[in-house]
Amino acid sequence: MSLFKSIFSKEKPQRAVKSVQDLRVNDVIVMSDSFGLPSQLRDQQFQVTAINTYEFENKNQLEWVLTGGSDIQLFLSLEQDDVTELKFSLKIEHEDVESLFDLDDFSTLFDEPGQAQLTKQQDTPHSDGWSSDHYQQHVFAQVGYFHRKDHRSQSLSQFEGKDSGEQFELYVLYDDEQSFGIDVEVWQDGDTDIFLTLFRPLTDIVDMYPGS
Repeated sequence: MSLFKSIFSKEKPQRAVKSVQDLRVNDVIVMSDSFGLPSQLRDQQFQVTAINTYEFENKNQLEWVLTGGSDIQLFLSLEQDDVTELKFSLKIEHEDVESLFDLDDFSTLFDEPGQAQLTKQQDTPHSDGWSSDHYQQHVFAQVGYFHRKDHRSQSLSQFEGKDSGEQFELYVLYDDEQSFGIDVEVWQDGDTDIFLTLFRPLTDIVDMYPGS
C-alpha cells in the first residue's frame, strides 16, 4: 500500500484554468450557444495555438490565437475598462472590405486628424455577424510593437534590434454601442491587416480546461 502512495504522491496536480488570464498554449475554451454570437463562435470549441503580445506605450496586451475544428483562426484578447470584456478579432481580406464599405470612405481612416466615419454597405458570408451599420474612428496612428511571445513568461526587449518586436501603426473604429469595432494594423513594409472585432461578456466562455 505504501508503494502506491509513493507513486501517486509524485503525480503533479492538474493545472486549473479558471479565467482567460490563465490560458496557455494548447488549452481549450468552450463557447456558449448564444444567438448573439456569430456562427464561427456559437457553441464552438477552440484551442489556444499561440500567445502573442501587443506592446504599447502604457500597456502590454496579450493575444490568444484560437483555432477551431474547421481550421478557422480567431484572436482573443481582454478589453479592460469599467467592465472587462472578451474581444474577438476576425481577419478579413480586401474583397470583404470592398463589399462592407465604400473604399474611398475607408481610406479616410489614414487622414489626419483621424475622424473617419464608415457606413456598412453589405456583409459577406465571412463577415456576417461581425459587423455593425455605422462606425466612428477613435484611434489614429497609434504606434505599437508586436511580439510573438507571452510577456508573462518571456521578457520584452527594451532595446532596438531583432528582438524588439515588429513596429506597426494602429487605427481603431467602434460602432455607437462599442459592441463592434475595426482594427487596422499598418506595418513598416506597407502591409495592412484588417480585423473585425466583437466585444462580448466573459460569460460567453462557458468552460475552459488545460490542454495535453
